[in-house]
Amino acid sequence: METPKIIADYHCHNAEVPTWHPMEKRLYWSDIPTGRVFRYDPATASHEQIYAGDSVGAIAVHEDGSLLFFMAKGAIARWQNGTLTPIIPEIPAERETRFNDCIVDPAGRVFSGTMEKGKHLGSLYRLNTDGTLTQVLENLQIPNGMGFTLDRKHLYLTDSPKRKIYRFAYDVSTGNISDRQVVITIPEKKGVPDGMTIDAEGYIWSARWDGHHLFRYSPDGTEVLRIPFPAKKVSALTFGGEDYTDIYVTTAGGDNRAKEGKGAGAVFHLNLGIRGMPEFLAKTAV
Repeated sequence: METPKIIADYHCHNAEVPTWHPMEKRLYWSDIPTGRVFRYDPATASHEQIYAGDSVGAIAVHEDGSLLFFMAKGAIARWQNGTLTPIIPEIPAERETRFNDCIVDPAGRVFSGTMEKGKHLGSLYRLNTDGTLTQVLENLQIPNGMGFTLDRKHLYLTDSPKRKIYRFAYDVSTGNISDRQVVITIPEKKGVPDGMTIDAEGYIWSARWDGHHLFRYSPDGTEVLRIPFPAKKVSALTFGGEDYTDIYVTTAGGDNRAKEGKGAGAVFHLNLGIRGMPEFLAKTAV
């Protein structure tokens, strides 16, 4: 098996939400605690920081080529050519927390969750194509990685502290979800599930925070593969490249490598010949 290789190393405290931009053929990611966003160009093997400011907890690619940043206080903004334009300045109920991870649905809506803070529990929101925001789920802890089944009839959602990956029935015509079922439960002391995606065979890929590995599961939740990393906190992944066989993986802990591993906080690449699925593009009003 190919060993994951570091492609960019900014010693990120928590590199997250790797996002492949299909028009630019570049990878974007965020270092959430430090309020930095970076990008990597595989054609030139070059990388750079492109943003500094409020925390960006999720990134979505819009059909016009811009990026949607899901941020602290429930803010959503559009980033294009170095300019950040607010879409939703804040969600009053989320002023003490932030967005965490997102996914675009087949209709171009964007689902993104907010984290719990003290007694304030997390929620899952849906940014609709007309620019309105709908609260979809309440009483979550840290809503995290998401993915759609190949038939687009179900949505997976990770709740990290609960160590569970759920599957919901999903209605593409309305964007509504229902009928929560548990697909995967991570044993105690084996880390927590973080970012995830679905490959072209419908298999689930889940990054394992405090678990040193990236995992692949069959649709019924059976583990079929685990890939070790020189970092304790494997945070998220995405597929990219011309044929979507390039896997990009983010890690955390770059501020304490003695404890978190020699590759902690770096961004990795590997190619196993397994094809991923292109993410959908946001079609929200901006």
